[in-house]
Amino acid sequence: MSPMSSMSTRREVLAASAAGAIAMITSAGFAESVSTSGTSAAIRPFQIHVADADLVDLKQRLKAVRWPERETVNDTTQGVRLATMQALAHYWETEYDWRKCEAYLNGLPQFVTEIDGLDIHFIHVRSKHANALPAIVTHGWPGSIIEQLKIIGPLTDPTAHGGSAADAFDLVIPSLPGHGFSGKPTAPGWDPIRIARAWGELMVRLGYTRYVAQGGDWGNAVTEQMALQTPPGLVGIHTNMPATLPDEVSSALAAGGPAPSGLSTDERYAWDQLDFFWKHGLAYAQEMANRPQTLYALADSPIGLAAWMLDHDARSYDLIARVFDGKSEGLSKEDVVDNIALYWLTNTAVSSARLYWESKLAFFAPKGVPLPTAVSAFPDEIYTAPRSWTEKAYPKLIYYNRLPKGGHFAAWEQPQVFANELRAAFGSLRSA
Repeated sequence: MSPMSSMSTRREVLAASAAGAIAMITSAGFAESVSTSGTSAAIRPFQIHVADADLVDLKQRLKAVRWPERETVNDTTQGVRLATMQALAHYWETEYDWRKCEAYLNGLPQFVTEIDGLDIHFIHVRSKHANALPAIVTHGWPGSIIEQLKIIGPLTDPTAHGGSAADAFDLVIPSLPGHGFSGKPTAPGWDPIRIARAWGELMVRLGYTRYVAQGGDWGNAVTEQMALQTPPGLVGIHTNMPATLPDEVSSALAAGGPAPSGLSTDERYAWDQLDFFWKHGLAYAQEMANRPQTLYALADSPIGLAAWMLDHDARSYDLIARVFDGKSEGLSKEDVVDNIALYWLTNTAVSSARLYWESKLAFFAPKGVPLPTAVSAFPDEIYTAPRSWTEKAYPKLIYYNRLPKGGHFAAWEQPQVFANELRAAFGSLRSA
């Protein structure tokens, strides 16, 4: 299901709050706004309008791409395959319509507020149901708010999507600093710890005194840091990419050695996934963690950007390659290009990469989260966290489920399953 085909009634919501400031995306991709309140803490309505000239420029770059020769193997061991990229480029140039995505986003309640000197963009959808549980949901890289569009309906309007009014959520979906429509930091310091503090402030500004948080990828890093900071009102978290690796597993991976002895079947499956990622899938993160500014090509070539984003993890790439080979999957061609186009049109390839440089956290190491934690383990994630590791990593684990299908972009690929997971995960916290 394309995000464009769901929740179309939300397109009227923003029009009702047209008074006040309206933020626009200019051709340079910067958020510009004028607040009617005169305070930096103001929450300003936000809309998007990419300049026509930017879309013309994009089309010209897609037409003028200079292709390398085909890979010399018949698999993905040399990277993103030429046939996949040429199919994506053809679709992007000849069929894709950014204005469709833009109109859908502008039909959602979007806002900007300045926190700690930086504009933070977010979608904020309140449920029509009383006693909805507020949740702040954070994307990762190379994801964006596009990842969460399909879960807005099932979570905020559960009675229309197989749930009950008691399952309802209010959703806050922010864009990470340097990503999408949020501001781009102009000085170091915006790491997951600082972002977590900003998210706590955002929930205070929105008037929420009791809420939960969810995230995967960088969203998990931010969400876990929120839990460690224990901001007023945060009562629990959910993650679909937990940090659970035992020390002996991390050490063996870093050394390139064999698996520790005594692993269970689930633990061995997770080890095999991690061993592959450490040996074949970590290069993008190492480059962005060490030399993000060097990635000028991503800001200059939409096809270069697309290939870099597709190569995030092997199983997501395999799914996307099948999509552009004409197969039916949890994602559509439109879904994939919506996300890439958002990065391109906001010129956030390099600014988003800097989060890898900023963070000094051990990504998969347990952090000792003190709050109730729920975990959904998807089979095609970078690794599928075993229950045994998860129980040790999260002392207040309240929910664990191992799913039969879904990967790194779980909310995007399997939105109904993901929504069901959040309903089940946070059920015990609604009346606590």
